[in-house]
Amino acid sequence: MHVIAAKAVAFLEALQPEFKDYQRQVVANARALCARLKARGFPIVSGGTDNHLFLLALTSHSMTGKDADAALGHANITVNKNAIPNDPRPPSIASGLRIGTPAATTRGFKEREVEQVGDFIAEVIEAGGAQAAIDRIRPQVIELCGRFPSTVRDGRNFDEETWTFRPTIELRN
Repeated sequence: MHVIAAKAVAFLEALQPEFKDYQRQVVANARALCARLKARGFPIVSGGTDNHLFLLALTSHSMTGKDADAALGHANITVNKNAIPNDPRPPSIASGLRIGTPAATTRGFKEREVEQVGDFIAEVIEAGGAQAAIDRIRPQVIELCGRFPSTVRDGRNFDEETWTFRPTIELRN
């Protein structure tokens, strides 16, 4: 019964004009982030995106998807490693990143902010995940998140040491 109730709530939300505006912004943000990374020389598997996510190939860079995922995580940017077509690496290591924009859009990011996030991602990957790059980017991520505080408290970014929520840019779908 709870599944039926959840579907009813979701369908009601999807009928609202605000939801349509939100979905348009999710796609606009995905396109802007994809274009920024493409302009920085990162191959996009499909060449672009028409929905909420895209797949970034790391074949032209020295990092694996697993290493890039970890390095970006240390910079407070959450992405997912992902295999790419004809990936020479096993899925547990992967040669790509799957990047989505719904959570960043929920936070209030527009094209300008996701383009800035694209620059953050590029800088960390171009530096090979070097600690100096992470240390340079993390405060900028924290500042950006401070301008767009998250209202979602799902526990994924909870720091048990300080009992606070980490300012993290979620780019998972």
